[in-house]
Amino acid sequence: MADDIRDITIIGGGPTGLFAAFYAGLRGSSCRIIDSLPELGGQLTALYPEKYVFDVGGFPKVLAKDLARAMVEQGLQFGPDVVLEEQVRDLERLDGHFELRCARGTYGTRTIVIAGGKGAFEPMTLACPGYDDLLHRGVAYAVRDPEAFSGKRVMVVGGGDSALDFVLMLKDVAASMTLVHRRDAWRAHAATVQLVEAAAAAGELDLRTFHEIRRIHGSACVERVTIFDNRTDEETTIECDILLSCLGFKPDLGAIRTWGVEVEKNRILVDQLMRTNIPGIYAAGDMVGYEGKLDLIATGFAEAAIAVNNAVHFIDPKARVNPGHSTNLKVFQQ
Repeated sequence: MADDIRDITIIGGGPTGLFAAFYAGLRGSSCRIIDSLPELGGQLTALYPEKYVFDVGGFPKVLAKDLARAMVEQGLQFGPDVVLEEQVRDLERLDGHFELRCARGTYGTRTIVIAGGKGAFEPMTLACPGYDDLLHRGVAYAVRDPEAFSGKRVMVVGGGDSALDFVLMLKDVAASMTLVHRRDAWRAHAATVQLVEAAAAAGELDLRTFHEIRRIHGSACVERVTIFDNRTDEETTIECDILLSCLGFKPDLGAIRTWGVEVEKNRILVDQLMRTNIPGIYAAGDMVGYEGKLDLIATGFAEAAIAVNNAVHFIDPKARVNPGHSTNLKVFQQ
């Protein structure tokens, strides 16, 4: 175990976790990334690879999968250990280090940076007959390959950015597109709403506000969907090949809740140094909470740098917290 103890173990392989791994390498710290997914990139690769991201510095716009690819290249350049498809369970505090007990192994580490986004991926489900039976057989909650929707009769459910972005992405690929939302107010950006409403007015999609899903029909796969007007209870059945449910995800910290870290409203509380209430455990990204918190990738980058630099100082109090400007660091001049 002594040979396997790393300076910093990062829980989560999304953008924040990858930037934390980069900073750990920049500081000369040994590092390990543990993630439950089969590939790095977090939600960028698992849920939204074909969506554009517009609010990351240096990119006027960039596909999520391309951003993830660049983040992986940056994050792995110093050779951290990468452990994928691993579920973090118990934590034990020992003399001078922690032991992370996982489903397939135990990992020793001097410090921990929790960077698991919103936590475990647990999509909000449609409470209607047929959803569970046809999940992954026409019922989906993400778009990994737009071509898989080519020539299909697609129905999207939801009123947030993901739902409307997917509608705009797929409306010219699908044979038909129906957007179902339970009201006429939207959680998406106003500009996106305007594009969707303009497309509906032009006959490019069927917009059904004040409607909800009553039943998903099909045996081997989705065949039809019955919707109802929630003002009159009038039903309509629509032929459908793919139902894309975009109701969001429930934040789930999983086993981390049992470690003793202070949690409020499904967020890990941290101070300005990204420290949790347990010395040696830091957190960054969408799962942390503090006054003024913004759930942005850009914010996660800054939090990752703060967390890692303070973890380095925690391990070695003689080490500076501020590493200085990257252009002057010896590690990039070799």
